Amino acid sequence: MQRRRTPVLAALAALLGAALTALPSGPAAAAETEQVVNGTFDTTTAPWWTTPNVTAGLSDGQLCADVPGGTANRWDAAVGQNDITLVKGESYRFAFTASGSPAGHPVRAIVGLSVAPYDTYFEVTPQLSVSGDAYSYTFTSPVDTTQGQVALQAGGGADAWHLCMDDVSLLGGVPPEVYEPDTGPRVRVNQVAYLPAGPKNATLVTAATSPLPWRLKNGRGAVVAHGRTVPRGTDASSGQNVHSIDFGGYRGRGDGFTLLADGETSRPFGIGTSAYERLRLDAVKYYYTQRSGIAIRDDLRPGYGRPAGHLDAAPNRGDLDVPCVPGGCDHRLDVSGGWYDAGDHGKYVVNGGIATWELLSTYERSLLARTGHPAKLGDDTLAIPESGNKVPDILDEARWELEFLLKMQVPAGQPAAGMVHHKVHDAQWTGLPLLPSDDPQQRELHPPSTTATLNLAATAAQAARLYRPYDRRFAAKALAAARTAWAAALAHPDVYAPESDATGGGAYADSDASDEFYWAAAELYLTTGEKQFADHVLGSPLHTADIFGPLGLDWSRTAAAGRLDLATVPSALPGRDKGRRSVVRAADGYLATLAGQPYGMPYAPDGNRYDWGSSHQVLNNAVVLATAYDVTGAAKYRDGAVQSMDYILGRNALNISYVTGYGEVNSHHQHSRWYARELDPALPDPPAGTLAGGPNSAIQDPYAQSRLQGCVGQFCYIDDIQSWSTNETAINWNAALTRMASFVADQG
Repeated sequence: MQRRRTPVLAALAALLGAALTALPSGPAAAAETEQVVNGTFDTTTAPWWTTPNVTAGLSDGQLCADVPGGTANRWDAAVGQNDITLVKGESYRFAFTASGSPAGHPVRAIVGLSVAPYDTYFEVTPQLSVSGDAYSYTFTSPVDTTQGQVALQAGGGADAWHLCMDDVSLLGGVPPEVYEPDTGPRVRVNQVAYLPAGPKNATLVTAATSPLPWRLKNGRGAVVAHGRTVPRGTDASSGQNVHSIDFGGYRGRGDGFTLLADGETSRPFGIGTSAYERLRLDAVKYYYTQRSGIAIRDDLRPGYGRPAGHLDAAPNRGDLDVPCVPGGCDHRLDVSGGWYDAGDHGKYVVNGGIATWELLSTYERSLLARTGHPAKLGDDTLAIPESGNKVPDILDEARWELEFLLKMQVPAGQPAAGMVHHKVHDAQWTGLPLLPSDDPQQRELHPPSTTATLNLAATAAQAARLYRPYDRRFAAKALAAARTAWAAALAHPDVYAPESDATGGGAYADSDASDEFYWAAAELYLTTGEKQFADHVLGSPLHTADIFGPLGLDWSRTAAAGRLDLATVPSALPGRDKGRRSVVRAADGYLATLAGQPYGMPYAPDGNRYDWGSSHQVLNNAVVLATAYDVTGAAKYRDGAVQSMDYILGRNALNISYVTGYGEVNSHHQHSRWYARELDPALPDPPAGTLAGGPNSAIQDPYAQSRLQGCVGQFCYIDDIQSWSTNETAINWNAALTRMASFVADQG
């Protein structure tokens, strides 16, 4: 989900300007390369400031502050110093000691800009102890400024507490910190499971240039297979010298297998299908805990129960009667429900649309494909409130989002009636952690866009054919909304969300709607069979174009969604076989990419520049391989799709599974305001089956920038809640995981 948002959780202007309360003045001293004045608080607190609600002063050579309870955001109660000089490209060591009483309160320590737009260049949020600890971090400044700021932001808690700080330093000219992730054993495997009759490949990181012996041991320690590695040279995606290991000839089952080579023993893994049956369901169960507008039941998700978010219960301002951004429109809408998009509280139509499509397509594939098993996603499979209503649970879950998408349509009688609002979210960015029910921000509708309108047209049309056997009234409502949206998009074909609309939520800017027009026309045709939609599909330049690029389909690249459904959903479209052949040609290209990657994934972005959400791009390229298998029955496409999961589940340069709860070492600190155990022990980690965004060469967030400067490809990732550019969770990413986990489970 390349949200292209501003790289900050912006603080309120009042915090940094007139609302600051000066502390008592006194003498100050600064070292030659020290940017902080009076960080030791020996005789005075000047020139440090506090927000008006914080009472602070000297205590035993420290600055101590009484922090009030009942604030919403970290920056609502803060201590800081302005007029800090930063030099672009220079490395700084940011250090301080701090204590908190009672223990366990988090404090957000930042280096940023003291004036608009209040960018943050480095941030960290440790939990403080009563006795106090020393903290030290190194980062590189991305800007030149004399208007920098150092601050400890201590708000956002329900209860009052006592903060003390000392030895605050921002030392310039220090050597850059070298971050060396713990990658574990040099034998990299799928840490979850290989299919008994499927491909089984591993990667060995080694300095050796000649083949080496390998051995496969079962859970009892007995050698059950052996062979020799295949040298692959330097892998561009990681910069490592690697060998490949193929142990696909072994067909046994069990748990606790290990692979040994070059004096290293891999992390354990299984051979079987049960793990994928669990993952098939866990990947979809993720959506229940993302729901807005409903209390999450702890009996259904133990440890994840929480109050309903954004239903107008204080402090929420809620989604039941939401105004537009100033100047955006004159109407207000009930846009309650739906899924929170990612780690924030925003809800975005273009990302909700592609996520809903992929969940619906996962179920539709189960109905149409030779290896599909619809009962595996049927009623009573997901433990959601709707279970037991004789509707497949995956359709019930997708409907929670569809109902929200329908609410985002501009009502009849209003300007731009039939168009769809692009998004709804808070007026300002909120901090971490923050339960949806505790969000105090004003919610705002953002103007309609052509792309959002066509997302509704596509998903509502698809829904009409899938829900018809279970709820004909809802199917008819969805189809009517799809037709209205299609007509509105034709009347307003180039209304785009601006890149600049990124305060309080992601912009999701996209200035080309041709792919959404193609996708929506395809879904409307497949549901209605009408000539007007067939004509648009056949007349679109995208119908014969190569639309399967190296990055894979995504919210801003949706033509592939239409092509895949045209290839698999039965229809009388003229030339349908040509479309099916185009999918097979694309799959051949991804197979070639996979074969050329020593880590075995169908993903090789131009210039080795891993994109935002690269994990789900790997998976969506695998979806094309899986579709080619469904179209042709050729085992090579099935094996390529199955092998692609190895990268996601541990066979990668970092030796980490990008799915929470799967694999011995897995991502579990994804960026989220309510899955935030890393910041608040009272909150949970993300639920099992949550996909991390994965390596992102642009490393837009300050935390990743402080650790990953100069990273190569796969190494541009860090499992920390503060790294929103490499480690966020998102509904469209989990949709790709849902699709592929279900496909792999079906191959068992």
